[in-house]
Amino acid sequence: MAQKAKTGKAKAKKATKPPRLIRVPGKPLYAQVEEVIRHRLIENYWKPGEALPSEFELAAELSVSQGTVRKALNDMVAENLLERRQGRGTFVSKYTERRALFLYFNLKSRDGDQSMPNSHVLACEQRRATETERHRLQLGKGDHVFALHRVRELRNRPVIVERLTVPRDLFPGLGDDLKLPENLYRFYQGEYGITVAKASESVSAVAADALEAQLLGIMPDAPLLEIDRVAVTINGRPVEWRVSRCNTTDYTYVAERG
Repeated sequence: MAQKAKTGKAKAKKATKPPRLIRVPGKPLYAQVEEVIRHRLIENYWKPGEALPSEFELAAELSVSQGTVRKALNDMVAENLLERRQGRGTFVSKYTERRALFLYFNLKSRDGDQSMPNSHVLACEQRRATETERHRLQLGKGDHVFALHRVRELRNRPVIVERLTVPRDLFPGLGDDLKLPENLYRFYQGEYGITVAKASESVSAVAADALEAQLLGIMPDAPLLEIDRVAVTINGRPVEWRVSRCNTTDYTYVAERG
């Protein structure tokens, strides 16, 4: 675990020379400024929770107007990559429990409660990616992955059976410790310098197989809600494929945005 943390911190070191603005004729200037800031986030030039220079300072550095910088920052605030704090400035977003719930956990109890589930990792294996995993994670033939299988509980009852696959080269040492935190996106960000910017989901109805029925305490072939999600980084690279099968007897799927 210590080696893994060391690797993550190494990736999160600030670059000595941040990406500069090289003007491209015909392309909106604010979009070019946004690309520069986005590259700095990708390279962890500013760490999660760190304040960016002021709009005035960025404008002076990049030789553009303050309004151009503000428009670029507005787009990234809308993507939840940055956050504005009244009277304090603009900061690199950190994954908090509240943000994880708001953006990426969509089960709510019938009485309206929405809370982060507790998880128990059943297995974590390191192996070559299957053809489907290579397709979903855009990996090459022969690339390796970490594949995790876990059960998630709400109100002390198993509700979700989940399988996650991540590229091994991005998360060295991930399988060394099965006591992973609940908020994996915050873990990816803090330990490996990898920020999940967005995720695409598809939802379908499936029947529980024998193992899922046993883990969830339900009958085989009972209906489950399957949530198939691929999470990507700021530069669009897929970093996690997650398939969650949920017993929604006491829960509903909600998708709140804004």
